[in-house]
Formats: sequence, structure tokens, C-alpha cells
Amino acid sequence: MHNNKKTTRTLLPLALASAVAMSISQTALAEIVLYEKNDMTFSTDGYFNTFYVNSDVDRDGEQFDRKQSRVKMGFLPNYIGFNFSKQVDDIKLGGRSSFWVTINDSETNGTATDIDVRQFYGTASNEQWGEVLFGKDFGLFARSNILLDEMLTGYGQVSDTLGLVDGGGVSFGNIGTGYPYPFPTSQITYRSPVMDGLRIAVGIMDPVDTTEDTNSTLDKAYQEAPRFETEVTYQFDVGGTQFYTWINGMQQSSDNTDSSIEEVDSKGIGYGVQAKMGNLSLTASGFQAEGINPFFTNNAGEALLREIDSDGYLLQGSYRFGKNRVALSYGKTKDDGNGLGSAADYETRGIALFHDVNDNLKLVAELNQFEIAGRDDSTLDEDTRTFAVGAALSF
Repeated sequence: MHNNKKTTRTLLPLALASAVAMSISQTALAEIVLYEKNDMTFSTDGYFNTFYVNSDVDRDGEQFDRKQSRVKMGFLPNYIGFNFSKQVDDIKLGGRSSFWVTINDSETNGTATDIDVRQFYGTASNEQWGEVLFGKDFGLFARSNILLDEMLTGYGQVSDTLGLVDGGGVSFGNIGTGYPYPFPTSQITYRSPVMDGLRIAVGIMDPVDTTEDTNSTLDKAYQEAPRFETEVTYQFDVGGTQFYTWINGMQQSSDNTDSSIEEVDSKGIGYGVQAKMGNLSLTASGFQAEGINPFFTNNAGEALLREIDSDGYLLQGSYRFGKNRVALSYGKTKDDGNGLGSAADYETRGIALFHDVNDNLKLVAELNQFEIAGRDDSTLDEDTRTFAVGAALSF
């Protein structure tokens, strides 16, 4: 059995300090224009949120059982972003950088607030041939799965086994219980124009080590080719119902200079559909993968992966009435052992109420239940129930 628990617990609390721009920078936020002259525009946008949280932890044995109160961020971290665009002849040049901030300082190092740059890329686009993005941005595999999560601006799961209850970073939303997180990475990605609702994106990403590189002084993991990712989206209307559908995927092979260490071929596919009928929204998504960390698409921390399976799905619905929206969510991931080194099933159930005070300020109340069921190791078993109430401000 490969034991990846220590690495996972260290990285998971920090790994989500990123997802907000995936939704907020791509939705209808009223960004603030700082400069606009001679076909050049420079603007900024931001997001701030804080929750009071109380988690009731019940794990195998009694040494970890407790009720823990926190004041911290939700599923999306706080961030400020800057955008640039300039029209030069028939090409529109653009760029974005975003800075992500955790609000919980370290208990051992006073003001050790983390600041991460999760987006730093340039673009060149044209209405006829599409767009090329080069730099650091979120990946394509599982991208729409998380972007269209109905609970994205809520709180979500905070597994104690994964180090999230006491962690200084964000919660985990539905990561690991329905989809892996499309980690930001350096890439060159092409997106086609929108063709009658259809859009295609293909990209090469910086690859990662996934072979069992147990002694780096004697062997070296390597990749002859980059990681390939793609996503195809299609939007259409039927009888007054708006549909957004997608399918995405990735493939990477990692080898090792030690011929006794087997090559790891990683591949995955994600898919989903969202239907909006007036005030009602229904979303169903899922993924299937082999040789991929079920929490992260880029194998953060270089866990010892094997060509074993993981799959998951997420079912959600929401209804808006006036300034309020109620959302229900159920997600599950079954992993044969790449996540924590032992086979386990992960489940999250959630209900949330979102109240729009105005266009910029939102109040949130949520109940969440997270469960781990270890198939071969009962010490992984966990049942954590969380109540969260907070506010989110965006511009």
C-alpha cells in the first residue's frame, strides 16, 4: 500500500487558493476600468468572503472527535485580479494576473498569510480564428465541472483527514466528491470561436512526475511529451430551456530512468450538462480517470500514482425566488487508492441558501456532511458535519 496521507494533508489546505477566477472572472462581474484610451483598457476585479464555521468531526476511534469553530474563507478564496486588452489591427491582445490571499495567519508564524499568483497569462485573439492563451491558467480537464458547481460561492466539505478543518486555507467544496481540481499550470491553449454554440479548446500543459521516484539520487522521473488537455462545450436552447453541455479530457505518460519502475499512463474524461428553466437550474456532471490523483489533475505533491481507477459524479439543483436562491448538492468519488494510498469512497451532501443583498454583496448559510469510507483501511473512516454562515463581496 502506498501511503500518501502525509503529503496530502500538507498540500490540501493550500491547494484551493485559486478557484474563484474560474467562475468570477468568466461571469458577468462589473469590473472596474482603471484606464481606457487609444484602444487600450486596463481594469480590475476582486472577491472577498468570510464564514463563521462550526464542524462536528467523527472519525475512526475517539482521539480526533471534536467540535471545532473557525472564522475563515469558503470554497473560493479572496483575490484581486488585473486585466489588460489592446486592439492592434485585427488582433486583440490581452492578459490577466490574479493574486489569491488567505485570511488565516499561521498559529506559529504570526502574519504568514499566503499570497499566490494563480493566473498570469497573455492572449491573442481574432473573431475569425479564435484565441491563443499562453502562460499560467487553470487546466481544461474538469474545468466546467467546477465552474458550473451550484455551490461554488458557498462553503462545502472540510475533511479532517485531509487537513481542512484546522487548515489556514479554503474549504474543499466538492473537490474529491464529484470532480478533481483543475490545478493552474503553465500552458499553451487554443480556443476556437463560438460556432453556433459549439466551442473547442485544446492545449499542451507542463507535465508532472507520476512514477514511483523513490530515490531521486539513483533514478529520475521524466516525460517525453507534454500533458494534453481538451474541452468541447456546446450551448443550445430547447423550448425555452437553456442547455450548457461539455466534455473534457487529459492524457499524460511519465517514465523513469530506472527500467524496473513502470511507466504511468494517466488519462481522464469529464462531462456534464446544466439546464436552466426560468428560476430552476439542474446540473449533472461526472468524471472517469486512471492514473490521476482524484483531488488534483496535476498530482500536487507528486503522490505515488498507479494506473488504477477513480470516478465520480455530482448532482445538483437550485431554485431562485426574489433575491434568494436555494441549492441542493450530492457528490461522490470512488478511488481505488491514488488519493490517500488506500481505496476509499468520498461523499458530500449539502444544502445552502444564498441571499443577494445587492449586485455586489451576498449572504450565505450552508449545511454540509462529508464522509470517507475506507474500503481496506477503517482508520480512514470519517463523518464531518459543518454549519457555515458568511458573506461574499465581489466587484
